[in-house]
Amino acid sequence: MSAPPQPARDLTWLQPEACDVADLAQIVHTRPAAGEYVFAGRTDRGVPLYDSAVLRRRLHQPGVRRELMSEWIRVLSDGPGVMVLLGAFDDAALVGAVTQHFHALIEEERGNTGGGDHFGQAGANDRVWNALEKLCVRDPELFARYYANDLLALVCEAWLGPGYQVTSQVNRVNPGGAAQSPHRDYHLGFLTAEVAARFPAHVHRLSPVLTLQGAVAHVDMAPESGPTLYLPHSHKYLPGYLVAGQNAFREFFDAHHVQLALACGDAVFFNPALIHAAGHNQTAHVRRTANLLQVSSAFGRAMETVDRLRMCRALYPALQRLAVDPRMNAESIDRAVACCAEGYSFPTDLDLDPPIGGLAPESQQALMRRALAEAWSVARFEQALEAQAAKKRSG
Repeated sequence: MSAPPQPARDLTWLQPEACDVADLAQIVHTRPAAGEYVFAGRTDRGVPLYDSAVLRRRLHQPGVRRELMSEWIRVLSDGPGVMVLLGAFDDAALVGAVTQHFHALIEEERGNTGGGDHFGQAGANDRVWNALEKLCVRDPELFARYYANDLLALVCEAWLGPGYQVTSQVNRVNPGGAAQSPHRDYHLGFLTAEVAARFPAHVHRLSPVLTLQGAVAHVDMAPESGPTLYLPHSHKYLPGYLVAGQNAFREFFDAHHVQLALACGDAVFFNPALIHAAGHNQTAHVRRTANLLQVSSAFGRAMETVDRLRMCRALYPALQRLAVDPRMNAESIDRAVACCAEGYSFPTDLDLDPPIGGLAPESQQALMRRALAEAWSVARFEQALEAQAAKKRSG
């Protein structure tokens, strides 16, 4: 007697319990064909390293710009998902001047922030949120010179197209600073596995093409100082946003990651879905300082400007009245909240609104739902709404 036909596996939804480290291993053990990255000076364990001085000379040749961008797209999508630009910032004095501003900001802000951090122990490292705006305000000319970098612009345009938006966070890992837990990054990487699983699989495919991750080394980073650990090719594992807390995947990461030493002025760029983690600073004197770049697609925004604060003020008392209307139930009210309030925690000023108690601050929707559940007065809700909005305004 033949076995009954088995239902086709539903790939529309991804579940943490269905993740198998053997599937990740099969992907990670991919190796690029020899000569696949023609512009790279060399590779290190499959990761292409580019000599920025050579690239700058070649970019004047006809057609090279588009060919180089195409190669970088392949590296970040079908390839290892990570690449290094050696000497991307070749003006040591310029990098040093920016570094001094970063150190000054850390000292000025010490004790004034909420203390939250992503994927690491709060307080173990020094971090400057929204360093982009802060550097621009402190020294606009220096900002312009630093962010005029041609290769930075080229890799951003290669992955995201024109109109990309740069954000920057300084991370300084001090001697003895512990390693992060392996993870993926923004957007889905900042959600718990349970919440991320509520998004259909096509969103898991989409999220990585909406951002580009990068880091500029502001000091020499030998392996013992703990430069970032990467798991090449792991961005191609579709359910990878769901496995950050699973021991089998953490052990696999520990056994198979690569660590790339960087010199001051080098830059590394990687697919945000690449599983990675900052390393342990085992030195006694190196304050490992990097300018972390998170660059967003121009298409990651809504078409219209909507004053959701104004909408929330108007809707809240109406929802309180409708709570006793037989035509409405809790689900109906929840759907109304979803259409009114902002459901995403970002962007925000992470100095004032750190991710304490989770990976993301409370969203406007979550605040409104909490107020309704606890029967807050209109005055109390509006006060909390304004306080939340104030935290999202930089400075």
